Amino acid sequence: MHDGVINKKYLCSLHGLIRGENMELGRDSDTGGQVKYVVELARALGSMPGVYRVDLLTRQVSAADVDWSYGEPTEMLTPLNSEDFMDEMGESSGAYIIRIPFGPKDEYIPKELLWPHIPEFVDGALNHIIRMSNVLGEQVGGGKPIWPVAIHGHYADAGDSAALLSGALNVPMLFTGHSLGRDKLEQLLKQARLSRDEINTTYKIMRRIEAEELALDASEIVITSTRQEIEEQWRLYDGFDPILERKLRVRIRRNVSCYGRFMPRMVIIPPGMEFHHIVPQDGDMDGETEGNEDHPTSPDPSIWTEIMRFFTNPRKPMILALARPDPKKNIMTLVKAFGECRPLRELANLTLIMGNREGIDEMSSTNASVLLSVLKLIDKYDLYGQVAYPKHHKQSDVPDIYRLAAKTKGVFINPAFIEPFGLTLIEAAAHGLPLVATKNGGPVDIHRVLDNGLLVDPHNQQSIADALLKLVADKQLWAKCRQNGLKNIHLFSWPEHCKTYLSRIASCKPRHPQWQRNNDEGETSEEESPSDSLRDIQDISLNLKFSMDGEKSGASGNDNSLECEGPADRKTKLENAVLAWSKGVVKDTRKTGSTDKADLTTGSGKFPALRRRKHIFVISLDLDNTTGIVEATRKIFEAVEKERTEGSIGFILSTSMTLSEIHSFLVSGGFKPNDFDAFICNSGSDLYYSTLNSEDGPFVVDFYYHSHIEYRWGGEGLRKTLVRWVTSVNDKKAENEDKVVTAAEQLSTNYCYAFTVQKPGVLLRIQALRCHVIFCQNGTRINVIPVLASRSQALRYLYVRWGVELSKMVVFVGDSGDTDYEGLLGGVHKTIVLKRACSTVSNQVHANRSYPLSDVIPFDSPNIIQTTEDWASSDVRSSLEKLEVLKC
Repeated sequence: MHDGVINKKYLCSLHGLIRGENMELGRDSDTGGQVKYVVELARALGSMPGVYRVDLLTRQVSAADVDWSYGEPTEMLTPLNSEDFMDEMGESSGAYIIRIPFGPKDEYIPKELLWPHIPEFVDGALNHIIRMSNVLGEQVGGGKPIWPVAIHGHYADAGDSAALLSGALNVPMLFTGHSLGRDKLEQLLKQARLSRDEINTTYKIMRRIEAEELALDASEIVITSTRQEIEEQWRLYDGFDPILERKLRVRIRRNVSCYGRFMPRMVIIPPGMEFHHIVPQDGDMDGETEGNEDHPTSPDPSIWTEIMRFFTNPRKPMILALARPDPKKNIMTLVKAFGECRPLRELANLTLIMGNREGIDEMSSTNASVLLSVLKLIDKYDLYGQVAYPKHHKQSDVPDIYRLAAKTKGVFINPAFIEPFGLTLIEAAAHGLPLVATKNGGPVDIHRVLDNGLLVDPHNQQSIADALLKLVADKQLWAKCRQNGLKNIHLFSWPEHCKTYLSRIASCKPRHPQWQRNNDEGETSEEESPSDSLRDIQDISLNLKFSMDGEKSGASGNDNSLECEGPADRKTKLENAVLAWSKGVVKDTRKTGSTDKADLTTGSGKFPALRRRKHIFVISLDLDNTTGIVEATRKIFEAVEKERTEGSIGFILSTSMTLSEIHSFLVSGGFKPNDFDAFICNSGSDLYYSTLNSEDGPFVVDFYYHSHIEYRWGGEGLRKTLVRWVTSVNDKKAENEDKVVTAAEQLSTNYCYAFTVQKPGVLLRIQALRCHVIFCQNGTRINVIPVLASRSQALRYLYVRWGVELSKMVVFVGDSGDTDYEGLLGGVHKTIVLKRACSTVSNQVHANRSYPLSDVIPFDSPNIIQTTEDWASSDVRSSLEKLEVLKC
C-alpha cells in the first residue's frame, strides 16, 4: 500500500501473440511493435512507486500453430529491477499478463475477425477485474473491493472493449490508438489498389472506425505519441476537433456552459524504452570493438553470420530496415531506391529484416505478395551479394542486428508511408545508429528531440536514395548524428514515460461504483428515513421532477436550479419532488443503496428477487407492436412454466419503451409487474425492480444506476442543443412537408431524450456530443441516452451490482432489432434468436450502418441458437435444452 491508496491499473491489448519473454515480433501482421509497447509499459508501470498492480488483459490462444505459452491464463512480468523490487512487493502485486479466453477455441485468428467476439472478452475481463478487486480487498483493502484507478485500451478493438469495461465499472478510461482507421482508409484509397468496399471487406475498416469513435466518446485521456497524430489523424474523427477542443477548454475554465459538449484530453507521451543494458557499438569491421567488461572476447552473435553470408563485401556500411512485409511499410520503394542509385550500391549494403517465415506459400497472401515483389526487384537490379533478407531471427537477436549496423557505420531507415510513432527509431538511436525516416507521423517528433538523421518523403524514391547516400558518404555528418542520438536518447526512457503517464491519470476525477461510497462506512443505523433518502438523491445530482410512472414532467437532468438555493429551500424542493413518486419509492431508494447489507451479503431477503434465481431470462424483442411482444412473452413463459412457478427462473424485460408503455404492455397481456424481476427501459437508461410489497408500489427505481451511467451526460445543456438541432433539420424541409424529427417530451426522462422521426438514418454523430443515439420503435423513435448506457450494459451493471452471473442469463432477441441490437448478441450469456420476431423497418435502420451486422455478430458461437421461423413454446424449450440451460 502506498499512502493508503491501492493503485491498480488495467491495460487491454487484444490481438496478436503477447508474452513477456522472447516475443515473436514480425511473426504476423498482428504481432508487431504494439505487442512490445504494451508489455514493456505494463512491466515499467508495475515497477513504479505508488503502483500496486498492473494487469495486461489479452486473448488466450490455445492453438496448434502457436506456442503453448500463449494458452497460459496468467504470466507474471518480472520487474526490470527485480532484486530491489521483490522486497517491496505485496501479495498479488506486480505486473501480470492475464489471458482471457474468447473467440473460436483452438484457433488463432487475425484482428479483423475479432469484432464479433469483443463482448465475450468484455464479460471475461469484467469477471477477472471484479474477482481481483475482491481478492485485493481481502488482502490489503480492509475487506472492501479495490476498484481500478484506470482502464487503458490499446488499438481500436481494445478501445471498444475498454469503453464497455469503463462503463460497466464506472472507472476512468484512457486510449492509445497506435494506428488509426480513418488515416489507414485514406492511405489505402490513395494507393488505389482496392475499392472502398474491398477495403472494408478486407480490414473491417468501418467497424474499426466506429470503435475508435466510441473510444473517443468514453476516454478521459487519449495518449498520443506525436503532435502530428492529433493535428492530422484524430481531427479526421467526428469525436474530436482541435479547434473546438480549445474553445471548450476555455469555456470550462470560465465556468461557461458547453451545452452538453465534451472533448477528451489529448496528451503527447512518447513510448519508452529501457537503455540500461545497451552498450553502443564502437569500432568498425576492420578493427576490434571496445571491450565489454563481462565478455571481453565474446564471439560474434550467430545472427551476424546469418546476415553477412548474403554479402560479397560485409565490411561496407549497412543500411538496415526492420519491418514486416506489409505494403504500408513501403519496403519496395526502398529496394528500388537502392537498386537505381549506383553510388549508394557501391558504398553500402542493404539488410531487410522482414519478420520470420518458413516458406512463402505459408505466409499470408498480402505479406507473401510484398516479399515476392522484393525478391523480383533484387533480381531485376541484380542486387545479389548486396542485399540480405534472412528468414529467421529471434527477438533477442534484434539488439545484435542494431549493433552490427552500427559496427559497419551504417544507417537505420524507416520508409513507411506513415508511422504512428516508430519505436524502432528509438531502439536504433540507442545503439548509435543515425536515422533516415518518413516525414509522415511520429518520426517528425522523434527527429525534433534526437536530431540524429534526415526525414524523407516516402513516396519520393530519389529523396530516400539521396538521404541514405548523404549519411553513408559524409563521415562527419554520420558521427554528428550518432552523437546527438546518444546524447538525447534518455528523454525516451520508460521511467520518464511512466512519470508523465501517472501524473496525467492522477489529474482524472476518481470514479467508482457509487453504492461503495466511503461516506457509507460510518452509517450503522438501519433506519431508512426520508432525510437519508433525500441526501442520497442529492448526492447523485438527480433532479426528481418525475410523474407517477417515473417519466419527466418538465425539467431535465443535471439542472443546476437546486445549487442556487439555500439548504431549507433545497430540501423542500426535493421533498416535493419525491411526493410525485408512488408511495414507497423513497424507502426502496435506500434499499437499492449500500445499507441493504443483509441482502447483499447473504442473498436472502425479498429484494432484489433476481439475485436468488438459478437463471435469468432477458426478453429483448424489438417487435412491430405491443401485441407481438405479448404473444412472444406468453410463449416464452409457457416454455418454462414449471421452472417459473418454482422460482428458479426470473425474467427481465429489456426494451426501448418507457415505464408507462411497459405498464400498458403488462395490462394488455394480463401480466403482473412481479412476473418480471426487473425492467430495463428507455433503451437501457433506466432500471426498475418489481416488488411484492403493496406499500412500495409495483416498481422500485435504482438511482445508483443513474449515477453509474451519467459520465459525460450533458443534461439540460444537451437537451437544448438537441432541440436546436431538431429545429435546424426541420428548417431545411419544404413548407408543405412534414417535420422530419420532433422532440417527444412525454416520452423523455432525465437520462433519455426521445424524438419521433419520419425515416431512419436522420441522425448521425453530432460532433463532441457524448451520447448514445439509438433508433428504436421500428425506426420511428430516437432515444438519446448516456454514451455508456445500453440494454447490454445494464445487464453488466446487474452483474457488478448484485453478482447476477452473466453466464446464467439467457437473452431472447429477434433476428433484427433496434440499433443497440448487436450488443445483445455475443458475450458469455446465452442467446436465443427467435426468427421472424423482429420489425421489418428495423432492417432499414440497420441498412444505414457503415458496416454490416455480419461483421459483429458471432453466429458460429455455441452460446447462440436460432429457432425456426414459425416457432412455438416447444421450440423455445428445445433451444434451452440444446444450450444446456434446461435438462432434457
